[in-house]
Amino acid sequence: MDDKNDIFSKSITRRDMIKLMGSTAAVGLVGLASPVMAGNLQIPKRGRPNIVFILCDNVQYDDFGFMNHPFIHTPGVDSLANSGIVFENAFITTSICSPSRASILTGTYAHNHGVKHNHTPWTGQKTTFMEYIKDAGYDTAFIGKWHMPGRGLPTIPSIDLFVSYTYREGQGSYMNCPLIVNGRHTPPKKEYLTEELTDRAIEFMEKDKKNADGSQRPFCLYLSHRAAHPPFVPPKDIRGMYADKKVDLPREVDSWFSKTNGNVFQGIMVGSYENQYRKYCEVITAMDRQIQRFLDKIDEMGLKDNTIIIFAADNGMMWGEHRCHGIRRPYEEVIRVPFIVRNPWWAKMAGEHRKQMILNIDVAPTILDIAGVHIPADMDGESMLPILRDKDAPGRKAWLLEFWKYYPENTPSYVGVRTMTHKYVEYEKTLKPQLFDLVDDPREKNNLYGTQKGDKLLPGLKAMMEALMQGNKVR
Repeated sequence: MDDKNDIFSKSITRRDMIKLMGSTAAVGLVGLASPVMAGNLQIPKRGRPNIVFILCDNVQYDDFGFMNHPFIHTPGVDSLANSGIVFENAFITTSICSPSRASILTGTYAHNHGVKHNHTPWTGQKTTFMEYIKDAGYDTAFIGKWHMPGRGLPTIPSIDLFVSYTYREGQGSYMNCPLIVNGRHTPPKKEYLTEELTDRAIEFMEKDKKNADGSQRPFCLYLSHRAAHPPFVPPKDIRGMYADKKVDLPREVDSWFSKTNGNVFQGIMVGSYENQYRKYCEVITAMDRQIQRFLDKIDEMGLKDNTIIIFAADNGMMWGEHRCHGIRRPYEEVIRVPFIVRNPWWAKMAGEHRKQMILNIDVAPTILDIAGVHIPADMDGESMLPILRDKDAPGRKAWLLEFWKYYPENTPSYVGVRTMTHKYVEYEKTLKPQLFDLVDDPREKNNLYGTQKGDKLLPGLKAMMEALMQGNKVR
């Protein structure tokens, strides 16, 4: 049996196991005449909720209007924040795109799912939440950027609609990006990729989803935008929107961007650093416009009262902080991401913020919990529903940071631990360890490693890191 068939047979076995462990019972919840509980979530009489997960790319956590950005216009995401719950301490566990995306889909750390960097192929060794939720009776769609290497896109039979691209090593392009729709090469219908993906998402929602008995099937939609990955190309009517805005970037790097002086290569960026940032903001605004259009369509279709929306990013991005540009380093600007959950049945909590730490590995178990599906024991993440329901619920104490060096990037491998108050990172070579007090030094300017204060903190942080590396949860 070849590797592809072997992976497929393993996925079927795991899905069958989940059916035996409770997902079949979850299917029986659909169409009940009174409110029921799916996981920790009360759902309405009409059945289990639809679930929409929207992912953006390389967006720093505070580059939105609701976060008091000085000029960016993001009414769509702002409306989600104002009508949902905002997580102020949401993080990724591996500071680069492909591993983070695999962690979102599988609910596991990169050392468990195997996609350790952007050149590591997707293996399918861990089952995605899309597979589990399909077995529970949901219609499923993955629309947008996949960006995990391999021989083309993977075959995942549990995804009813799979719209993505392999163009430019999976990065795609903002303009006229060729698509692959359920395995078929397909030209785009729209010039601008963000609009094209939104159209496809709306078409999926509009498709009739009824069981043989006439009952409505819920859907799970994963909408993965290219925005805001460089090179930044906003649509024509937005291009230049922020040309006259003052940009106040850290002066730790030259204002003229280059690939030298310690900066990590991050797409094709040529010209004024400030202008590049302006175009980055324009690309975010273009995405936000499509998010608003998508939200308006949910309202128009009468789906708002039965649809949970989660908005997040695969990682953040440095714009000169710490003498760096881009991602791949464990600084807060990279590992901290925007994260919003809108649940229409918790309207009284609209606009609330949560302080507890949540991770990209928590997305999969949370979505399964929402759907009333048993959370597999091999998921490293935890459901966020207890924290969503109760702002005073206890959160995790610590979590694991990990990164693997790969050619031609020059960032060394590292492992670390992040708590609510401190961060400790050990590098494989080149750089000395870093220990930051995130309360007194939130910008991570003062490395305490080797100081008297750091020496007192180090044993406890190292013990937590080693426990996490061994697969234990730190309480």
